[in-house]
Amino acid sequence: MKRLFLLAIISVLVISVQAQKEKTKDKKGAAVEEIDTLPKVPVITFEKTTYDYGNIYQGDNGEGYFLFKNTGKADLILTNCSSSCGCTVPDWPKDPIAPGATAKIIVRYDTKRIGRISKSVYVDSNAGDRVTLNITGNVSAKPTEAVPEENTSPMMEPK
Repeated sequence: MKRLFLLAIISVLVISVQAQKEKTKDKKGAAVEEIDTLPKVPVITFEKTTYDYGNIYQGDNGEGYFLFKNTGKADLILTNCSSSCGCTVPDWPKDPIAPGATAKIIVRYDTKRIGRISKSVYVDSNAGDRVTLNITGNVSAKPTEAVPEENTSPMMEPK
């Protein structure tokens, strides 16, 4: 019974692989060219899914970006980008991204708040499942410049 089940699974796999590629034949019956019959769909591939600001100071530039490529076979359309809070604002390409083309999502984090950064950006597209991007880092208070104190004690006159 197990052998029959295993044979059925292998047969289905072989048939599905054969269905993905068709060979055209010339007049003599020789294979001329392979035609890819896989569906033409977009695929979004990110260079990285976490952007680390590292240690930055309060009020510093909180802009970062996520580079991605359409590795699919159809135009990629980003339908929405949203963030986990109002302190993170994503800006994404509104035009279709052609197969093989690259683009970027710019993320602006408000560095007014001091503390650890751990936010998410959600990317919706016609490529299928939602992608979650993460930003991390730490915002510290800017160091203050030390100003020398003025000596206000009376000077003692030499005797």
